[in-house]
Parts: sequence; C-alpha cells; structure tokens
Amino acid sequence: MIVDDQHYDVIIIGTGAGGGTLARKLAPTGKKILLLERGELIYRESSELIDTEVFKKEQYHAPESWHDSSGEPFSPQTYYAVGGNTKIWSGVLQRRRERDFEQVQHQGGLSPAWSLKYQDFEPYYTEAEKLYQVHGKFEDDPTEPSHSEAYPFAEVAHEPLVQQIGGSLAEQGLHPVHLPLGLGDFGRTDAEDTGITPVLNSENVTLKTSAQVVLLHTNPSGSEIKAVEAKIGEQSYLFLGDVVVLACGAVNSAALLLRSANEKHPKGIANGSDQVGRNLMKQLLSVVVQLTSTANSGLFSRTLGLNDFYWGDKDFPYPMGHVQNSGGILQDVIFAEAPPILSALSRLMPNFGLRQLATHSIGWWLKTEDLPHADNRVRYVGDKLRIDYTPNNVEAHDRLVYRWVDALKSVEQSQPNLFNRTTHPRSDMPVQVVAHQCGTCRFGEDPATSVLNLDCRTHEVHNLYVVDSSFFPSHASVSPGLTVIANALRVGDRLIEQLQ
Repeated sequence: MIVDDQHYDVIIIGTGAGGGTLARKLAPTGKKILLLERGELIYRESSELIDTEVFKKEQYHAPESWHDSSGEPFSPQTYYAVGGNTKIWSGVLQRRRERDFEQVQHQGGLSPAWSLKYQDFEPYYTEAEKLYQVHGKFEDDPTEPSHSEAYPFAEVAHEPLVQQIGGSLAEQGLHPVHLPLGLGDFGRTDAEDTGITPVLNSENVTLKTSAQVVLLHTNPSGSEIKAVEAKIGEQSYLFLGDVVVLACGAVNSAALLLRSANEKHPKGIANGSDQVGRNLMKQLLSVVVQLTSTANSGLFSRTLGLNDFYWGDKDFPYPMGHVQNSGGILQDVIFAEAPPILSALSRLMPNFGLRQLATHSIGWWLKTEDLPHADNRVRYVGDKLRIDYTPNNVEAHDRLVYRWVDALKSVEQSQPNLFNRTTHPRSDMPVQVVAHQCGTCRFGEDPATSVLNLDCRTHEVHNLYVVDSSFFPSHASVSPGLTVIANALRVGDRLIEQLQ
C-alpha cells in the first residue's frame, strides 16, 4: 500500500455529470482537488456514435458482472471514462416540473415530496443550462416550469421527417415540443468537455485515471473519512483529503459505502438508517419503432418531445410520462439493448440489413416515473453486487404506450405517403440498462429515513458528500441529467463557503 505524498482539500470520486460539474465549479477556488476516475480520458471518441458498431459490441458496458434478483450475472450498461455516462447520453437536458418536487399520487402509489422545491433549484438550472450550452424553447410546452432566464441558445431544428410528424401531432390537438439539448462546437456537451477538460491545466487540480476506488477509511470514531483507497493498475494507494465527494452513479456510490463497512459503521458507511442502497429507481423505459416508407440518415439528433400525457388525461387521472424521438437509431447506444426490436423489424422488412432497417424507421422513447420502494435496492451477497429491482407503476407506462401508438396511427393515416406499415414494435429495457438510475442515498431532514442532509452531506460522516443522482427521493418522467448538474452546482456553493 502506497500513501500518496499529497494532501488534498477535496477528493472527488467519479467525473460524470455530478463529479465533472463539481470539479469545474470548485477549481477557481485554488483549493487542491484530486479527481479519481475508474475509466480513462477518451476525449470525444464515444460521444459521436456512428453506425452499426453500437449494436455489435458491448463497449459501453462496465467490465464486471453484477447480479439480478435471482442471482444471475449480467453486464451492466454503465460507462467508465472521464465524463462517465455523459459520454454516451443523448444530451437532452430537461428540468423537473414544479409538481415533480411535490407529493404526487400515481396509479402505482405515492411519489414522495422533496424537502427542497423547484425554486430552490431554479437558479442552478439556469446556471447549468449556460454551462452545458442548452439549446431550447419552452413557450410551446404547457408543462415546462417557470424560467428566470430564457434558454441560452435557440432550439435545434427538427429533421424534415420529424417536423412533418410534429405537424400531424399538432393537428390532433397535441403539443409537440423542442427538446432542450446541450450542444457545443463539437457536438453534444458532456462532463468531460464541459467539466474536466477546462480545469486540467489548473495547478490545483490533479486527475488520476484507471483509478478504481475500493474502500473508504474513517477515523477511529467513524465521524470523518480519513483516506480513500484506490487501485491503479496492480498497485494500491491511499489518498488523504479534508472533504470526500462521491459521484460514482447511484449504484456504485451505494456499493462503495456498503463495502466500506467497519466497526463504527457495521452496515456500511453512513448507513445507520439502513437506507444506503435502498429505493433504487431507474424509470420505466420502452422504445416504440415507427416504420417509414422513405429513408433517413439514421444519425440525426433527438429534437422532438411530447408531454401531453405527463400528468394523465381525461381517461386516466394519473401521470403517465414523457415521449421523445430517439434521434437516429444508428447513434443510439441503448438500442443495443433492444434485440426484440431488431428481430421484429427483420420480420417486417426481411430484405433489409441493419442499416436499412435503421434508416427506414424512427424510434420513440417512452419514459414513466417508477416509484421508490425499499426492496428495490443495491446490496452485496457475499462479494457479489446484487441489483434487486422489480418494476412498479407499470399500468401507467402501458397506458402511455397505448396512447402514443394511437397518436402514431393517426399520423400515419394523415400522411400515407410517408408510412406504409402500421405495426409498431415495442421493447422494454431490461435490468442491465441502468440509465437514469437514482435514489440509493436519498437526501432529507430526518437521519432516520435519509442518508444525506439537504446539502448532500451524509448525516453520520461530516466530511462526506454525494453529488450524483443517488440523492433523489423520487424520480420523474424527464431525464435526471440536468438536475444532477444543477445540484452539483448547488452543493458546490455550499462547499465553497465551507472551504473559504
């Protein structure tokens, strides 16, 4: 074991939406910051995904096995690199709706209220949109929450085919909207180019890649983290710091706390409440494919969303969720997890190869909020990381799919020259797709029912913070990325006050 000869003011573990953003926020303070990232610095290689390699290789999976509720191993779709999962995200950066912060009755149960509300996050949403160069338009979305400032950049134009579909949806009385997209000079903005790269030349910032953090070590009383143990290559190191921040993703942050159990924290660090790892949420995600008679590039951006069913409709008084086009299927990593879709397309279009299937179809992502449940959790069984997850709120999601397919059929009837097939293959994302994971270290005011306080510091360990999506008490039907970024900026302000 080698003890690093440097002492750091802040150690940040993970460089995704939370950790990368926090590093950018803290770097100007001049404080000594260490970034530990399990993956490598790959720059833009995986942010510009093209062609069928997405479907052929599991290069966007973690190099380890997790285990499902029955103990069967699987390869999780989570990415280890500088920038984390933002290297393979869609770049859609949405605000939670104001009502998403309140208690909401769903068909499947209650979504709990947050102790902080939309107005507490609003200034940081605005800061996040500027930082990640969000292009958007909110006047056309009746569910969009209030903004103190307009989006910093104008909305991205739809692909012509998508524009035509949007026009047909509007004729049905629906409200297709422009999705807010983070876009920079080189494509989608991510936590590597926005958070990490700008601070790498700072004398006070040190980045260590291929650094797998294996344990956190506390002082004898268990009140502070004194050292972070990491393995770099075949060598183990101890890094010492005053403040330690976890930003490993909801699964891996919880796993690190659990496996760091010691005499003062026998159930895992900061787990006196027995809430670490519990309440795992990852949204109900389905893809519905619409077949076209005309070709498209298969490479365009996601631009069109629809929230008419977000809070329900006249026939179903419960929230259903959000719809957005997938963008070009050849660019969409998560389509690699949907082999039933590819099989169905092959049967419907038997003379087409994969590229032709993708360029004669439009994918639609449907997202419904899943609800926190104590038995949906991350835990260890021996030395095996186990993900116990049973989907809930399923009826609301199924109704969203039915509503959307009905809307697509109306589009097809109004534009028969564009569509010559009325079948709509559907695939639901399996447990290995852990996109939009959250909730395993929820924040709150009561240490008996939460892991973190409202500043995202653990109740029990005074120098330990969590800034990934672990802190969410509830999910929503929009993507969590912008909320993670906004929260990292918010926690950054608290840390700056403390460090000064």
